[in-house]
Amino acid sequence: MNKTVKDTVIEIIAEQAVLEPSDVTVASTLEDVGIDSMGLVECIFAIEEAFDIQVPFNANAPSESDFDISSVASIISAVEKLVSEQTK
Repeated sequence: MNKTVKDTVIEIIAEQAVLEPSDVTVASTLEDVGIDSMGLVECIFAIEEAFDIQVPFNANAPSESDFDISSVASIISAVEKLVSEQTK
C-alpha cells in the first residue's frame, strides 16, 4: 500500500520528536510535539529525501519562507504542493 504525503510527513515529524505517529495530529504545531529549530532542519532534510523535492526554507528566518511550518497540516499542504509541482 502506498503511503500518502500526510502519513509520510507525520511519520517524519514523529520520528524526529521521538513519538509514535499516532501522537502527532494535523492540528499539532512543531512546538506541541517538542521539535526545536535543529529538529526542524532534520525534518526538512528528511522530507526532501523522502519526496525528492527541494524545500524553499530559510532556517534562519522561517517567517520569511514560502514553506509554512505553523502546523503539521500546513507542512503537509506545502509538501503536497511541491510534490504536485514536481510532477508537472
